[in-house]
Amino acid sequence: MAVAVPVAGAHRAEYNDMPNVQLVRKKDLSSFRKIAIGTWQDAYDPSVYGTLEIRMDEALKYLAAFREKTGKRLTVTHLVAKGVAAALKRCPDANAVLRYNRIYLRPHVDIFLQVVMNDEGEDKIDLSGAKLERVEEKTLGELVDELEAKVALIRARKDPSLEKTRKSMMKFPGMLMNKFLKLLGFLMYTLNLDLRWAGLPKDPFGSLMITNIGSIGLDIGYVPLVPYSHVPILIALGAVHDAPIVDNGAVVAAKVMKVNATFDHRFIDGYHASVLSKTLRQMLEHPFDSFDNI
Repeated sequence: MAVAVPVAGAHRAEYNDMPNVQLVRKKDLSSFRKIAIGTWQDAYDPSVYGTLEIRMDEALKYLAAFREKTGKRLTVTHLVAKGVAAALKRCPDANAVLRYNRIYLRPHVDIFLQVVMNDEGEDKIDLSGAKLERVEEKTLGELVDELEAKVALIRARKDPSLEKTRKSMMKFPGMLMNKFLKLLGFLMYTLNLDLRWAGLPKDPFGSLMITNIGSIGLDIGYVPLVPYSHVPILIALGAVHDAPIVDNGAVVAAKVMKVNATFDHRFIDGYHASVLSKTLRQMLEHPFDSFDNI
């Protein structure tokens, strides 16, 4: 028996009576949500999780000085992107793709930054992203300009390749999404085929993904591996907040941020994580010595 009841965000929905629980199917899925459901066939993967707490007092001073001098809106995300790019150059074995159970190293560090899209209303949040190429070679000012330009196109729905992909995903049957995304990853990364002829950007995800969960008030959160992207490292940045720390034997108030990472343990291990964490900590806690001169 079907019972009609009101549901938030919809005019009408039908619940089906079931032995254990009443359920209603959500029909207005975003393209990101369809892709997320199609990504994982089960809850098991080779993920390793870790959190690094970094003191951010000097980084915040650097951001303020950089903005005052250049007029560019530099953020913590830019600093982390530049920092992990430097770390991957110091630890090139972590800048890699796994193909046929063999490791293939990347020559450059490209970083995918996730972008929230709410142009269709707060009840229809979508998620997209922008890839910054050769981050290790660019100045912070260049990264700020490049990311602002790409985000503006994405949020205005004017990025041709992303919009074509998004519309295709919206039309694709959900029951076939798992197999389709698995095939897509196989074609793009295992076979290493250039699919721009089909409207898909070349190497859309890069070496590493970064998302800022601090923007929604979270300190700790771990991003799941995305199998079809073949990205082995995902980083979630927590909010910068006040916390007591021990400094030269005394407890003082400081600005701190948690950097939360997910690694693919098939070829990223403790050594790689150590190099990445030490490099990022050193650069963020001593930014005037580590980043662009200002």
